[in-house]
Order: sequence, then structure tokens, then C-alpha cells
Amino acid sequence: MSSSSVAECYKRLHHGLIPAVPVPLNASGQVDTAAQGHYVAHMAKQRIAGVAVWAHTGRGLRLGREARIQVLQTWRDGLGTGKMLIAGAGGAPEHADNPKAYIDSVVRMGAEALDNGAHALLVYAPAAFRGSARCEDLTYDYHQQLASLGAPLILFYLYEAAGGISYSHGLLRKLFALPEVAGIKLATLDSVMTFQDVAGLIHEEFPGKLLITGEDRFLGYSLMCGAQAALIGMGAACTELQRSLLDAYFQGRPAEFLALSERVDKLGQVLFRAPMEGYIRRVLWTLVHEGVLGRESCHDPWGPPLPESEFAEIGEALRQLAQAGRKAGN
Repeated sequence: MSSSSVAECYKRLHHGLIPAVPVPLNASGQVDTAAQGHYVAHMAKQRIAGVAVWAHTGRGLRLGREARIQVLQTWRDGLGTGKMLIAGAGGAPEHADNPKAYIDSVVRMGAEALDNGAHALLVYAPAAFRGSARCEDLTYDYHQQLASLGAPLILFYLYEAAGGISYSHGLLRKLFALPEVAGIKLATLDSVMTFQDVAGLIHEEFPGKLLITGEDRFLGYSLMCGAQAALIGMGAACTELQRSLLDAYFQGRPAEFLALSERVDKLGQVLFRAPMEGYIRRVLWTLVHEGVLGRESCHDPWGPPLPESEFAEIGEALRQLAQAGRKAGN
């Protein structure tokens, strides 16, 4: 895609749900190809604007190059026409102490994504630069070099506890001025004020940029703050529930929106909790309860161990959500 496709990217993602999808892995940490194919086929039937692969939920900076490409190609071949395929692009952690090598590595990852079918890139925050006296200059160069590939870019403002960095309004203004930047994903988790501040900046100064919420824990409120799309890990499971929430908001049905927000919040409470890195396994477990994956495909070698009681708790939460949906007639 060239930079002339930024407008198309904006249009296709506007008011859309873009799940950040996990990768089914077996006990050896290898991609379960059969489970991966089944999951792709399942998601292809959902009412989504596209998917994001190689993001944090998909362990994009952890998977080996061959596994990453295998995952991307499976989505490329199985997602179907009309849906956006967004790939995460970030600097390789092993080059964190060498800014030039780090920036070169994000460009390589972005190029590999585009060569294998990605339509746009979700840019990992360059956490290696956090704490550097040159953080903002290096961060701008990192994005500028990636923009040289000519594809639409989605900035990623991730809270520091999850490996992100804090972007000043001055830096955001410079990044939004890059013609390849289609929008920004905000995932601040426990900093509602940060979300509000950046949303205000976009509303006042950059109305042509897409504000995409990554806030699984306050999804409904983030829409009320001005988000125009949702790119969230939680969307990888119980997808229709969250699609319905977006529909209710954007189509102006407030009573339905409030009821669905309550249900989505209850889902978020069981998936996004301490330890936070456990959310990836919890999302995979949710897919098990939905009958999409088997337990043998739900390993996360980089996440914390979780008690079996959490698997049962997720199942009970889903049962209650389904019961509430039947009472509400949806």
C-alpha cells in the first residue's frame, strides 16, 4: 500500500472493531496450525473491520520470524476480502542498546509484514528509548523511517507498565503531521485522564486522524470520549457482543449501549486483571469456552502461570453474560 491508501484505511476502520488476535500455541510453544486455521475461519465470519496480528496479544515481538510470517499468511489467506489486515511492527529487543540497529529492525519487520499481505502497520512504542535524553528525537526518527515504507501507520500509545512510553503533545503533533499516519490506538488502561487529554488533542487539532480505542477495561466510556473504532485484545473472543456495543453507540441507541457496556465491562473484569500479562491466556481460555479452540492450543510461554480456578471463573462469567443476553433478547 502507498501513502495514498491512508484515506482508504481510515474509511475501512471507521466505526469498526479490529480484534488484536492471539496465536494458538501448543505445549512446546509452536504454532498449532490446525487450531490457527480453525480460528481464522471463525473470525472471518465475524462482523469485524479486520484484525491486528503481531500485536502484543499475538506476541509479535516474541515469535520467531518464520512463525510470525506463517501466522500472517494464514490470516491473509483466510480472512476474506473487505477486511483490513494490520500487522504490528516494533524494534527487536536484542537491539535495544543500539538506536540505529533498533530502528533498522522495525523497518525490516514492517517490510516483511507488507511483503506478506499486511495492509497497514500498528507501530509498537519504541520502549528502548524510554529514559534516554534523546527519547523524543529517536522516537520521531523511528516512526519516520517506518513511514518511508509508504504504508498507512497506526500509532500506538501504550501505558508504560505494559512496555510503552509517554508521548508528549509536542511529539504527537509531529507524528500526526506525517502523511502516512492514519490514526492512533490509545491503550492507557488505568489513566483515563491520559485518554481524555489525547482525545481532546485529536478533536481540536487533528480531526482527520482516527482515534482508535485500545481500552478493554473502559471500552464504552472511551467511545463516549470520542473513539471512532476499537482495536482490542478482548475483541478476539466474544466478538459479537463487542460489535453490538459499537453498533448501539454509533447508531444512537443509548439504553442498549448502557446495557451492553455493563456486560462488556464484566467480561473485561475477568480477563484484564492482575497479573496483567495473563490476559492473553485468559482470552485463549475464553475461546475454549466458546468452542473455538481446545485447551491443548492455549499455551502462552511468555505469560505468567494462572490457577485453574480462573478458567472456571471465565466459564461462569460467560454463562452469566449469555443469560443476561437472553433476558435482553440479544
